[in-house]
Amino acid sequence: MAMLASIGKEWPGWVVPLLGAPFVGSFLGVLIARLPTGRPIVVARSACEACGVTLTPRELIPVLSFLLQRGRCRHCGASIARSHLVVELAAIVIVVWTVTVDGDSPWLWVDCLLGWTLLTLAWIDWRWMQLPDVLTLPLVLAGLLVTLRLHPEAAPDHAAAAAAGYAGLRAVGWCYRLIRGRDGIGMGDAKLLAAGGAWLGLSGLLFTILLGAVLGLGMAMLLAAAGRQMRRDSALPFGSCLALAIWLLWLHGPAIARALQD
Repeated sequence: MAMLASIGKEWPGWVVPLLGAPFVGSFLGVLIARLPTGRPIVVARSACEACGVTLTPRELIPVLSFLLQRGRCRHCGASIARSHLVVELAAIVIVVWTVTVDGDSPWLWVDCLLGWTLLTLAWIDWRWMQLPDVLTLPLVLAGLLVTLRLHPEAAPDHAAAAAAGYAGLRAVGWCYRLIRGRDGIGMGDAKLLAAGGAWLGLSGLLFTILLGAVLGLGMAMLLAAAGRQMRRDSALPFGSCLALAIWLLWLHGPAIARALQD
């Protein structure tokens, strides 16, 4: 045991989050599939979505089980949704991306948790057009707490940004409804923008809105190129764009700000 402990102390700080990322991704896949529909998350056992057979631990090993089973259920042969594999790989990518930017930072776990949460929100919004409060509201609080710990002098700025992000997008949504007679921006988007303000501050909030709009335009163009009919009233998962904008600005803020200003 002493030898293992000494080996563990010699490991770089990114080893544990990297090894844990596939398991985190597996849990995120459960959140994405169950949270928007109100299905139990912790107490319910994982089962095949086709035949309902409860899966064994050997069938729940992230990435490896999918590859060994060739993407099919061992019991009924039905195809397993590739999204399970993709979200597990995406969780790994977030760790690698963070390490590439920050190196062996003591705040690596904070960056990873932010990235994993934003990944979940973006995926849920893309699939379900929802942004659950159980994820957005803790993200606001976490942003303020991280700011208090890292830059306590900036806490008022970040708190103001959180309030401005929520109030501003709610006002835009209210005006849209007044003019068009229907909802155009959801409350979830406003809460996610508040989270962006809590993490990035007032200056970062402005760039989040700008970058989110650019990403939204790019999404619309890609969907149109893929054959989807795009009209003025077509619904788009703007929360997915905001989540990506927050993540990019958190890791690459100065470089993106210069690019947007140019």
